[in-house]
Amino acid sequence: MTTFESIPRVDITHSPTPIESLARLTEELGHKVFIKRDDCTGLAGGGNKTRKLEYLIADAQLKGADTLVTVGGLQSNHARQTAAAAAKFGLKCELVLDDVEGTPKADYYQNGNILLNRILGAKIHTLSLGDDSESYVIGLLDTLTQAGRKPYLIPMGGSNVIGSLGYVRCAKEILQQLADTNLHIDQIILATGSAGTQAGLLAGLIAENSDIPVFGISVSRSAEMQTPLVQDLLEHTLTYLDIDPGRATGKVHTNGDYVGEGYGIVTQSMETAVKRCAQLEGLLLDPVYTGKAMAGFIDLCTKGEIASSSQSLFLHTGGSQGLSAYREIF
Repeated sequence: MTTFESIPRVDITHSPTPIESLARLTEELGHKVFIKRDDCTGLAGGGNKTRKLEYLIADAQLKGADTLVTVGGLQSNHARQTAAAAAKFGLKCELVLDDVEGTPKADYYQNGNILLNRILGAKIHTLSLGDDSESYVIGLLDTLTQAGRKPYLIPMGGSNVIGSLGYVRCAKEILQQLADTNLHIDQIILATGSAGTQAGLLAGLIAENSDIPVFGISVSRSAEMQTPLVQDLLEHTLTYLDIDPGRATGKVHTNGDYVGEGYGIVTQSMETAVKRCAQLEGLLLDPVYTGKAMAGFIDLCTKGEIASSSQSLFLHTGGSQGLSAYREIF
């Protein structure tokens, strides 16, 4: 049987990323909060996609690819990290980026992750509102192939089974850190979007027979829509790992109450949470993912839906590089 450690992977992540206590936020909330610093993974500023790319790049290399192609929103953190990984491993990179309706526009098209993508040498294909990115990607892959290139398509967020393996690995890392420091955690909180981080983390915990629940604060859709996405990817990841997919039953918890009007669209609670963490902890969250997730976490603590006697681990998935694209808000 194939062991997890034998699955092909390139080494990119600065790991283990630290687990830190948020002492001043803890004092304000009356709830013990720790944070897993996956904003510190290292690749072009870091973020959760770096862990996924370790497995995706290895798979691309095995398939003889010379070009990475991926899709995302205009300020996608995943796109920035993919561009960086391509540069690091000598691959070309083509980014298909959708405009996002309702986002602040003063700096959105030239700053933040877009600026970094250009510095990293990626070719950017900017789509307008209403354009069909799926059709565009199909045409791009055909064009690249006809030109003699060997493209490798990475899905949005790197969220397929191969990418999710990065968070299977992270789950094992977290459990080792908790054991080494004798730290008890009652729940893990994270932003959930394309589903790969939450599904991978759950698969890793299940593989290690850990019952720590994982609560995903959705940043792009309702819980009714998000939960099946995570559930499906979790079951497929468990199957890939030769683990009974039935063990996924009852494990997926998502909350869609803090999305606001949609992905990337500002909410007042997000803005407050970003400023609160910056001014209490010197911690930079981002406006699209961790800001909304932290806003949800703080609200759930305040309402008592997360018990004050419990201890939470917030997974910081990165993204502060996008803050400058939202300058007019802050």
